[in-house]
Amino acid sequence: MHTVLTRGNATVAYSLSVLACLTFCCFVSTVFLDNKAAARVNTVKVLVKNVPDYGADREEHDLGFLTFDLETNLTSLFNWNVKQLFLYLTAEYKTKNNALNQVVLWDKIILRGENSALDFKNMNTKYYFWDDGNGLKNNKNVTLYLSWNIIPNAGLLPITRSPDMHTFKFPSEYATAAV
Repeated sequence: MHTVLTRGNATVAYSLSVLACLTFCCFVSTVFLDNKAAARVNTVKVLVKNVPDYGADREEHDLGFLTFDLETNLTSLFNWNVKQLFLYLTAEYKTKNNALNQVVLWDKIILRGENSALDFKNMNTKYYFWDDGNGLKNNKNVTLYLSWNIIPNAGLLPITRSPDMHTFKFPSEYATAAV
């Protein structure tokens, strides 16, 4: 009555419909979970230098150096729908040229099954803390936030910021010694 291709098509369409329904159930089962966790960040050492930018303008810009401590336990974020976490430490500050500056200083990927209780001491930044002007020297309101993206098996990719933050200030003088 029906050809092999018709029966194969019906079987594949039904299987894909069932898989789509299961994927949606997977998404719904974890979409309303709380993705917050406490994170303590402290700065240990903070320096600022005025260095030349060897780009087009050859002006001197501020380059910040800092070491930080990070302590957090992200074990509660892992459930059966989470493949990995992408963590990143962001610095936010204001300058006279920009109302909001955001710089990613450090990041880490934590896979399911890895240790998600972090306790780092005297960590250096992974990326340069570069300001496109002279907005770091004597800046009294630089705030560090730890944020993360949850990479699920199915569903939304939530971006969550820790409710804890750390505010620090840069020195009023440029450092002259090698860092």
